[in-house]
Amino acid sequence: MKVYVIGLGPGGEEQMTLRAVRALAQCDCVAGYPLYLELIDGLIAGKERIATPMKREVERCTAARDAALQGKTVAMVSSGDAGVYGMAGVMHEVCASYPQISIEVIPGVTAACAGAAVLGAPLIHDFAVISLSDLLTPWEKIEKRLRAAAEADFVICLYNPSSKKRADYLRRACDLILQHRDGSTPCGTAHSIGREGEHGEYCTLSALRDKQVDMFTTVIIGNSQTRMVNGKMVTPRGYREV
Repeated sequence: MKVYVIGLGPGGEEQMTLRAVRALAQCDCVAGYPLYLELIDGLIAGKERIATPMKREVERCTAARDAALQGKTVAMVSSGDAGVYGMAGVMHEVCASYPQISIEVIPGVTAACAGAAVLGAPLIHDFAVISLSDLLTPWEKIEKRLRAAAEADFVICLYNPSSKKRADYLRRACDLILQHRDGSTPCGTAHSIGREGEHGEYCTLSALRDKQVDMFTTVIIGNSQTRMVNGKMVTPRGYREV
C-alpha cells in the first residue's frame, strides 16, 4: 500500500522534478485540488482522480488513504513543496492508524525559492517564511512571528499576503516590520510564479505597505544587508566584502 505525496512546484509539468514525474507514472489514482490536476493533465491521462475544493483537504486525504487501503498506488499532489504549507502533514495524520500504508514525500520547488529566482538572489542568507493567512493560524500568533523575524533581521518571505477578506494584512505586516527595519529596505513581489504572466516588481518597505497584491503573489522583504544589484534583489552572505 503506497501513497506518494508529490510537490508539483509552482506551475506546469516543466516545473516538476524528474522524481515527481516518475512517481506519477507509477500511480493508479491521483488526488488533488482541481486546478493542480489540470496543470498535470497530460501526465495523468487515464488515471482515477480524486478532487476536492479548498477547505476540504482532510476529506481529500482520507479518500486517498482509502484508495490506498484498496490496494491502489496513490499520488496526493500539492503545489510547490508538499511539505511546505502542503498536504504532507495532513496525509501523515489521516494515516496515523494505518502503519501498513507506506508514505513517500517527494519535494517540489516552493514559492519562496521560485519567487527568489524571479527577483534575483534575496534568500542567500537566513530567512523566515510566514503565511499571512489566518484561516488556520490566529493573527495574534502571526503577528508574534513577524515581530520576532523582523527583530532578528531575517529576510522575510510572505505567503498568502492578501485576499478579499484580508485586504489590509500586508499593510499590517509591514507596519509591524517597520518597527524594526528601515523604510528604505529593498522588497520584491513575485507574481504568477511559473505560470503565464510571471514577473517580479521591486519597491521599498515603506512603499510595500500600500502595494496591491493577491494570493498568487509571493512577497520577499530584505534584511539590513539586502541591496539592489543591477536591478535585482541580492542579500550577501559574506563570502567577501565588495
